[in-house]
Amino acid sequence: MIDCHTHLTSQAFSADRAAVLDRAVAGGVEYMAIVGQDPAENLGVLGAAVADGRLLPFLGLHPDRFADRAPVADEAMVRAVLDMIRESAPHIRGIGEVGLDHWVTQDPALREQQHAAFRRIVALAEELDLPLNVHSRSAGRHTIDLLLTAGATRVLMHAFDGKAGHALRGAEAGFLFSIPPSVVRSPQKQKLIRALPLEALALETDSPVLGPEQGARNEPANLVISRDAIAQIKGLAPEAVAEQTVVNTWRVFGAPPVRARSIG
Repeated sequence: MIDCHTHLTSQAFSADRAAVLDRAVAGGVEYMAIVGQDPAENLGVLGAAVADGRLLPFLGLHPDRFADRAPVADEAMVRAVLDMIRESAPHIRGIGEVGLDHWVTQDPALREQQHAAFRRIVALAEELDLPLNVHSRSAGRHTIDLLLTAGATRVLMHAFDGKAGHALRGAEAGFLFSIPPSVVRSPQKQKLIRALPLEALALETDSPVLGPEQGARNEPANLVISRDAIAQIKGLAPEAVAEQTVVNTWRVFGAPPVRARSIG
């Protein structure tokens, strides 16, 4: 299995990251995508991926850097992220975490800055032929509209919280929608699974958040919960879900690493 979206460089894992990785491998997780949220986190992502080939690095600029109550990401930060992505393109798997967030950003002027930065990032992804690992909290329709208008082709919509009808429009364009373990307590995620074909689904944990128990630290070993939820809702064997979601993920992320290991 592949965990398509994690924050394994988070301080939440600083005390036991090696043990967390070992538990993931023991549970059948072969690769884990690690995402960055700003220039400092992106450096941590690059370092972690060099140290462990099971980690797939994504560099990004989280939309909450444009939140109403946060120091707004200025042009220097946006440019720093764009430059870092361009310079690191041969060594990264994709661009993320990026996107829109209308929950934390409600001021119209800040939303426009958030949208403008995302449009620049999407354009760079297309230029470099890199996939996007996309956040869209409370902005599902707007995010998909922007991506479709920009002609984005390689897209993973992480923990999508929008309407299934909007997700179907993305799925028709080839977008993937990754399902976190919080699916067990989310009717919206369960509805999303029912609405989308298996070929449009992937697995994620969003560790350390979005676990099966609200407020408890989540980790990649919980990916089996996402797999099993999809299997139950779709009436499929868990092994079939694991196999197809791996195929789906490499379709968007690109070919597996050349020296792929057989782990777990």
